[in-house]
Amino acid sequence: MMAVEPQAQYNTSYMMSEEHQYMSPEDEWDRDLLLDPAWEKQQRKTFTAWCNSHLRKAGTQIENIEDDFRNGLKLMLLLEVISGERLPKPDKGKMRFHKIANVNKALDFICSKGVKLVSIGAEEIVDGNTKMTLGMIWTIILRFAIQDISVEETSAKEGLLLWCQRKTAPYRNVNVQNFHISWKDGLALCALIHRHRPDLIDYSKLRKDDPIGNLNTAFEVAEKYLDIPKMLDAEDIVNTPKPDEKAIMTYVSCFYHAFAGAEQAETAANRICKVLAVNQENEKLMEEYEKLASELLEWIRKTIPWLENRMAEQQMKAMQQKLEDFRDYRRIHKPPRVQEKCQLEINFNTLQTKLRLSNRPAFMPSEGKMVSDIANAWKGLEQVEKGYEEWLLTEIRRLERLDHLAEKFKQKCSLHQSWTSGKEELLSMKDYESASLMEIRALMRKHEAFESDLAAHQDRVEQIAAIAQELNELDYHDASSVNARCQGICDQWDNLGTLTQKRRDSLERVEKLWETIDQLYLEFAKRAAPFNNWMDGAMEDLQDMFIVHSTEEIHSLITAHDQFKATLPEADKERMATMGIQSEIVKIAQTYGIKLSGVNPYTNLSPQDITNKWEAVKHLVPLRDQMLQEEVARQQANERLRRQFAAQANIIGPWIQTKMEEIGHVSVDIAGSLEEQMNNLKQYEQNIINYKCNIDKLEGDHQLSQESLIFDNKHTNYTMEHIRVGWEQLLTTIARTINEVENQILTRDAKGISQEQLNEFRASFNHFDRKRNGMMDPDDFRACLISMGYDLVSSLGEVEFARIMTLVDSNNTGVVTFQAFIDFMTRETAETDTADQVMASFKILASDKAYITVDELRRELPAEQAEYCISRMTRYIGADGPAGALDYISFSSALYGESDL
Repeated sequence: MMAVEPQAQYNTSYMMSEEHQYMSPEDEWDRDLLLDPAWEKQQRKTFTAWCNSHLRKAGTQIENIEDDFRNGLKLMLLLEVISGERLPKPDKGKMRFHKIANVNKALDFICSKGVKLVSIGAEEIVDGNTKMTLGMIWTIILRFAIQDISVEETSAKEGLLLWCQRKTAPYRNVNVQNFHISWKDGLALCALIHRHRPDLIDYSKLRKDDPIGNLNTAFEVAEKYLDIPKMLDAEDIVNTPKPDEKAIMTYVSCFYHAFAGAEQAETAANRICKVLAVNQENEKLMEEYEKLASELLEWIRKTIPWLENRMAEQQMKAMQQKLEDFRDYRRIHKPPRVQEKCQLEINFNTLQTKLRLSNRPAFMPSEGKMVSDIANAWKGLEQVEKGYEEWLLTEIRRLERLDHLAEKFKQKCSLHQSWTSGKEELLSMKDYESASLMEIRALMRKHEAFESDLAAHQDRVEQIAAIAQELNELDYHDASSVNARCQGICDQWDNLGTLTQKRRDSLERVEKLWETIDQLYLEFAKRAAPFNNWMDGAMEDLQDMFIVHSTEEIHSLITAHDQFKATLPEADKERMATMGIQSEIVKIAQTYGIKLSGVNPYTNLSPQDITNKWEAVKHLVPLRDQMLQEEVARQQANERLRRQFAAQANIIGPWIQTKMEEIGHVSVDIAGSLEEQMNNLKQYEQNIINYKCNIDKLEGDHQLSQESLIFDNKHTNYTMEHIRVGWEQLLTTIARTINEVENQILTRDAKGISQEQLNEFRASFNHFDRKRNGMMDPDDFRACLISMGYDLVSSLGEVEFARIMTLVDSNNTGVVTFQAFIDFMTRETAETDTADQVMASFKILASDKAYITVDELRRELPAEQAEYCISRMTRYIGADGPAGALDYISFSSALYGESDL
């Protein structure tokens, strides 16, 4: 209670309570001083009206406050009415000592209520001492009308003042700072009435310059509609520089008690709104979880069959498109789903924390939509995804090999068919029947040369058959045409063999009829044919297609080519020797005057053919050199791509691993307030996100490597898949760490613990977290509790520790997380809403009935939350309820997952 102003002419030290001290020591009452006349007038009127408001319940009243209490009878009656208790039987005599005895009984009763009366006696009341009588009545008013008023644990006077300030705060021209001049213009009293009963006063029409009108309006409305008697005069208040504080307090306290029921209903409605808001928010989070989980699982369900489809395409272009689609999936389609999965886990953890903090049962998603179900589905997705890319690359290599073999097959077939063109017709000719001896012999030698040529082509036919067989084994898409062409060549080859043998047999039959053919022609033919075949083979090799995947392989081809070039001098000698035979023939013909026909009867090869092919071979050699050097440049470029990728991967891979370890330490070693920790983690997360450009650059280098058909890299142990998985784990880990701090903030705010307490909990937890991994094993947890004062050493301590472990490790994981540790340390002291509290609040709104009506809900609660209750409450089944009554008891229990009472 604040000190009374110095002008007061009496003190109130006689009303010191054992529990509350209403007046300060400096206000002690000087018995020799006189009451201020204006204050005395206000107190007499106010206290008289206050006493009569209670005495009329007993069918009586007083007229003169100092005279009507002198015999003690009405004083005892007043105390019985306001306390509801019976006082001792009064003395019925009219003598002075009878009156003193009755007054003493009343004063003794006041003292029994914890009020210490100082400097006041029954004789002074019996003698009609106005000052003492008013002081005694003020003591009774304090004890029975004001003492129990308390707002936010303040004293009675301060509580009443705070209540008035809060109720009148929204009103213009009202500023309640005390219980005297703040009420002189009457607006504060009108504002109190309008705040609780706006139907009684039109506040907008009140004027500050009409204090008497305002005060009289308030007095009349209060007396007529609120049953508060008129205890003051408007003129006395307005004309007094400083109205009496006790009179104002007495009158205002009547308004507090008049509106107490409305206050109680408002408090109950606020509590219910708070609980319903929590429930609505939790239901919204549950619906969002279910929706997000369904969409993610549906995406996984549709994606897995696409990744499981290993039906290879027959064309390289189609397979490369598949690879490009897969890259788009990894680069564009999957990352958002990774974020959705991470966000889903965060939402689930946040929802469970909110449910736990509000005493709600844990959220159980629909069947198949648990976090573990999503994790298993995601694991299945990554398993099929892992093999898909490897299969694609294998198929592309296979198709590349097939295209190479098919082209090689066509080239060899074309060369062979070019060679065999017309051979069957020549072998089928019977020119030997009309030939001369020399011509027969020439035909015989020619045939021998053809057989030599035929034998030399046997290897080519076998190569064609081998390539066709390999194409079949590799499942070449056009294997049927390859097989048909190969079969045609083999059939033709067999037919050539048969025809060759038949022609030889025919020539041998007539061989005895012919003279020896010119040996020089024969020697030329024999040497020219193998050399020609060698040149054909050399041209074929020089034009042969090749495919390599490393600098070592291309250098191997260059070495083989260099070896071939080293044989060219020896081949040139053979050419010169062969051409020398032709020179010898010409020389002999010129010497002996033989006229040559210009045609070697033993071969179709002319010296000009040998010369032309030799020139062609010499022309192809530098072209081959150029092709090999271009391939060297390409392989060197590939090697640069490998090194470029490896240089970045060897930095990014360890960086990701280091950040994962740092996050593990950060989650254990972070200090400062949770908000500071959150800001640090957010900044840490932003730094990680800013690093994404390095991952994207590495993805670009990886794509360049794949486009260049680079499938291995000896310069690094990190593949793009390793980097991708590590990056996804890093993002998920930092997000989960941030979510843990968010949940700690939720826990701190919900439990009402201070930052210092939370820091102490963190310090204790970190000290006993031996492995520094954010978890304690049971032995470390026991040691932590003992260090904090828990008695866990005795046999009863074992039982208590087992009970505690069921709270902090309900799933029997064998470890205690920091979140579980915080929940345990704050659980028993936290103030949370319970089903009983909500039920009691509904009971107030229902006016103590066991049911509540729709109209009551809509009248007491905001529209949205009223409809929420109406849609979820069951019908009241009691016989005492009207039609449409609702059961708020079972509804309150259901909010907290409890069975119906």
